Amino acid sequence: MKKKYLAEMVGTFVLTFLGCGTAVALGCGSDTASIVGTAIAFGLSVVAMAYTIGGISGCHINPAITLGVFINGGISAKDCGMYMLFQVIGAILAAAVLAGIVSTDPSAVITTATGANACGYGVTNGLIVEIVLTALFVLVVLGATSKTNGATNNFAGLAIGLSLILIHLVGIHFTGTSVNPARSIGPALFEGGQALADLWVFIVGPLVGGALAAFIWKAIEPAE
Repeated sequence: MKKKYLAEMVGTFVLTFLGCGTAVALGCGSDTASIVGTAIAFGLSVVAMAYTIGGISGCHINPAITLGVFINGGISAKDCGMYMLFQVIGAILAAAVLAGIVSTDPSAVITTATGANACGYGVTNGLIVEIVLTALFVLVVLGATSKTNGATNNFAGLAIGLSLILIHLVGIHFTGTSVNPARSIGPALFEGGQALADLWVFIVGPLVGGALAAFIWKAIEPAE
């Protein structure tokens, strides 16, 4: 088994556990403090993993990013599939740990949710939000890591993490913000109910957004 696949699993575990774990602990809802705290947690998780496993796998830890990189010719079809598989495995493991924490001591958290998303404003609205936000996020990833885009890739991890904070600040109100199919699949499997019923939105939306970002980047990427 290639180390880069394991790195993607570990990275996605950390993102899901710390990001969704913060949402659980803060009871992420409509209050500003919990929204900001959750957004920061997801962003900082990406920054931490970018500088931990970036040199091993590129630190996608998100099937939407992997799809965008694949469309741009950055990885092979085999690696694309394996990255996505291990990302989902990492997210499921993280959600299992969170579910275990909640089940053993519900008083330790404000909400017993595992951080799964919900389409509070309807499926169509949620799908549009996830497509647009993921497209913007993946576009930042592709641009910040591109070797044809000057020296921006030296600070890619920071740029990507900060942009994810902004993405969450915008999206939490509408969908809870996924922009990452793996991080939604894991929690939804343990949450069940509406989270599982809405899961397709948080798979299709981000993947469409990731593909859209890839085509946008192809159109504006510098030739050299």
